[in-house]
Amino acid sequence: MFSVQLGIGLSTHLFDAVGPAGVAFLRIALGAIVLLVIVRPKLRGLSRSSLLATALLGVSTAILTLAFTEAVARIPLGMASTIEFLGPLAVAAIRTRKRSNLVWPVLALIGVVTLTRPWLGQVDLVGILFAALAACCWAAYIVLTQKVGDAIEGFQGLALSMTVAAITLAPFGAVAAVSGFTPEIGLQALGLALLVPVIPFALELMALRRMTLPAFGTLMALEPGIATVIGVVLLAQAPDVLQVVGLVLVVAAGIGAQRTGGRRTPVPAPDPSVPAPAPS
Repeated sequence: MFSVQLGIGLSTHLFDAVGPAGVAFLRIALGAIVLLVIVRPKLRGLSRSSLLATALLGVSTAILTLAFTEAVARIPLGMASTIEFLGPLAVAAIRTRKRSNLVWPVLALIGVVTLTRPWLGQVDLVGILFAALAACCWAAYIVLTQKVGDAIEGFQGLALSMTVAAITLAPFGAVAAVSGFTPEIGLQALGLALLVPVIPFALELMALRRMTLPAFGTLMALEPGIATVIGVVLLAQAPDVLQVVGLVLVVAAGIGAQRTGGRRTPVPAPDPSVPAPAPS
């Protein structure tokens, strides 16, 4: 989450050079190249269902990245993050099995709204719609990342999905990225690609292999709190008392979700080649 917030903040400096769509394409395309070189995924042995989930994850990643980048270019980051958080919050609320666990998503929502106070920013309908689209894609991204992580070993699924995402984004941002490209911008974009998406997406994949979807979706509420800390340290944006209260609520919700969010070890399916033991 720290990597995501830092990467998003730094990405805004390239909007004038290549535009929001160009920035999104450069980050995803360079991230895909880095992962392909490091991971070297193999398609042989992957099932159709795994490949389909990987392709859908790539499309969701592309739309998520583009939509949120366009939203940040139009509305304040706090407002965009608050609206986008509705995606993970919906996953947490829908997938939870115990009604008592719903307290954590509700507490997180109250904390996020109190922390970011989106009603104070300038309202831009197009920006809000982009943020809402990003929320839907983030919900899909979380579900599909866990499915791909369970089905494909290592980071092969991530490398393949990022490649699909780069291809999906090409019609929207490739022209702007190429027209405004310079060696300096390329170097900056490579650094941003490591911050978002390479590092956080890899960490999220490992986290979703160990956590339930409701716990992960609620824990994402810590991201606005991390953004607040970054603002204090790097930008001297000290929060007021109400924002501190929201931050405390968000952290409390994240801790509560984590305490109840461990995944049970799945029972391995029986091997059909091994005969069943005879009844005694």
